[in-house]
Amino acid sequence: MLGIRGEVAVIGLGRSGRAATRLLVREGVAVYASDAGSGPSLEAAAAALTALGADVAIGRHDVDRIARAGLVVVSPGVPPDAGPVAAARAGGVPVWAEAELGLRALAGTVPYVAITGTNGKTTSTALVAHLLAAAGRRALAAGNIGLPLSEVALMAERPEVLAVELSSFQLHDMTTVAPTVGVVTNLAPDHLDRYQNLAEYYGDKMRLFQNGGPQSMWVTNADDPTSTTWIGDRPGRRRKFSVAGPADGWLDRSAGMLMLGSSRVLPRAKLPLLGDHNVANALAASLAVHAIGVKVDDIARGLATVRPLKHRLEPVREVGGVLWINDSKATNISSTEVAVRALERPFVLLLGGRHKGEPYSRLAPLLGNCRAVIGYGEAGPTVVADLSEFGNVVAGGSFAEVVGAAATLARPGDAVLLSPACSSYDMFANYEERGARFRQLVEAM
Repeated sequence: MLGIRGEVAVIGLGRSGRAATRLLVREGVAVYASDAGSGPSLEAAAAALTALGADVAIGRHDVDRIARAGLVVVSPGVPPDAGPVAAARAGGVPVWAEAELGLRALAGTVPYVAITGTNGKTTSTALVAHLLAAAGRRALAAGNIGLPLSEVALMAERPEVLAVELSSFQLHDMTTVAPTVGVVTNLAPDHLDRYQNLAEYYGDKMRLFQNGGPQSMWVTNADDPTSTTWIGDRPGRRRKFSVAGPADGWLDRSAGMLMLGSSRVLPRAKLPLLGDHNVANALAASLAVHAIGVKVDDIARGLATVRPLKHRLEPVREVGGVLWINDSKATNISSTEVAVRALERPFVLLLGGRHKGEPYSRLAPLLGNCRAVIGYGEAGPTVVADLSEFGNVVAGGSFAEVVGAAATLARPGDAVLLSPACSSYDMFANYEERGARFRQLVEAM
């Protein structure tokens, strides 16, 4: 089915790498799978994959063997310049993202909406899947949102439609992506710790369009000049969304109504999500599903029943009149800007983690209603230095101490916003663990 010759090397044995290995073995392909990590969970995964017939190594990569492979499949968490990936490229070995393998295995069987962008892509992906389900379609959200596409390809009963989140790292090594509908939420600086410049990062995002033609359908952001410029006049039909004025999908502020063209969809007050950015995500998702046949009434019913995703402007609880909000998914400054704009009350901002290369001074103009900023983690000293002119910027200690300091600084009627603008890897395994720890500390108050 996949037309692969020779041994395939799978790099990384997280959920995506394990699914890719199982899929390849099922298709009768010889597989060498490896992961530089170690520990009980990897040992268990290696044993299970070995029992299926794969040759598995943990704690190391056989770089020479990888450089001789017929194909390399890369898990999304593996950096593009990692040693084994670099060895494969130097040896002229084709490199596929796991998502590329999954989509090739699904080719022609499941239509899909593909969503990329800097911010909002996970929420938009979840919204697309939710709206499809509300309209009675068997839909799944997959890709960078958590469910590997290779895992979908292994399912005995496949969904009718997929909502697929694609990161720039995945798109970098994808050549056949051709969505039924493609969505770009926005473009903003990010991942400067992994890319040499913004042009490289934006260029990978634009790989979504590489197989587009006159009949392609694209949903794009009329309010975002950067993505508008980069998309340019690529072939295909276009549907635009806007929270600033009339478009194919737009927010009628005077009427307080989400609109699709001239059709009233849902009062803004009935959309259970904070912030204009989430209105934009809802409009993008609505346009995408409308393009594949979902009716306006079904879209309205779906939007009215959405719930905030975990770690994305997720209200945790109110304690003593202070609303605690978990936005741990905000791993770049643009995401934190969006979160801050969504607040309509004074707030304490928890900012920090592992620095990703951008100055935090970008946030200063938005902090007029901010009671205090607490800079913590590896980025803490940089946060304090960059925002020193703001006023009340303090350095935090452990994560528990940071949350405790926020409780002391906040007043009734305020919010405490965890929107770190950094990756989590200095203190936590991932942003989910960071958000879960925040929730745990808040619920213990």
